[in-house]
Amino acid sequence: MGHRALVAYERTDGTYNLHYTHWGGSNLRLKHTITEATPFGGDTPAQWAREAHQALTTGSDPETVRDSYTIDGSCPTDVEPIPRETGVTLTEILTAHLDYLHHEAFYVVDRELEVTAYRTLWFGLQYDADSIDRQPTVGFGAVRTVRWYEGEPVGDGRARGEFAGMKRVVGAMVDRGVFDEQSATQFLKQQVQATTDTDRGMLFGAID
Repeated sequence: MGHRALVAYERTDGTYNLHYTHWGGSNLRLKHTITEATPFGGDTPAQWAREAHQALTTGSDPETVRDSYTIDGSCPTDVEPIPRETGVTLTEILTAHLDYLHHEAFYVVDRELEVTAYRTLWFGLQYDADSIDRQPTVGFGAVRTVRWYEGEPVGDGRARGEFAGMKRVVGAMVDRGVFDEQSATQFLKQQVQATTDTDRGMLFGAID
C-alpha cells in the first residue's frame, strides 16, 4: 500500500504546488530528505531537481517542466517532481485534496525549503461505529505537527494510538445514541484541540 502523503511547496505568489509521494509518510522521513540540494527528496543531489523546483515554484507550466527535464515515473526522488495541483491555497488543500484516511502525512515546504511535517487525523467513524455506514475521507479531519528530538519524531506512534482509542470510544457512544454523527465530529475536534499541546500546530479540514 505504501505510506502515502501530500507535499505542498510554497510558490513565489504565496500559493502552493501540491505533489504526491507514495512512501513519504513513513516515519515522517521527508522532514529530513527535502533539502536545498534535494528539493524532492532522495539520496542524490541533482541540478535538474533544483532547476525544476525553481521553475515550478515561480509559476512555470508543469508540462513544460516535464518535457524540459524529461521527467517520468523513473525519477529517483521521494516526491513526484510534477505537481498534481498548482496555485492552490492551504485551505483548498486541507478541504478538497488531502485524504485524511489514505494520506498518512502532510508536509508544507516554504520558500527556504524549511519543512513542517504533519500527521493526518481522520475523523471518520465508519470503522468504529456500527450505526455509521460511510463518511468522507477527503477534507474530513485535522493535521497535527509532532515533536522532534535528535532528528526523530517523539511520541508519534503513541499519539496516533491515543487518537485511535479516542475514536473507538466516540464510536461506541454513537451506537448508544449519545452522539449523532455531527456532534461526534465536533466532540472529536474539541478533544483533539484539548489534548494537543499549545506549541504544536494544528490545521483543520472542512469538518464544521
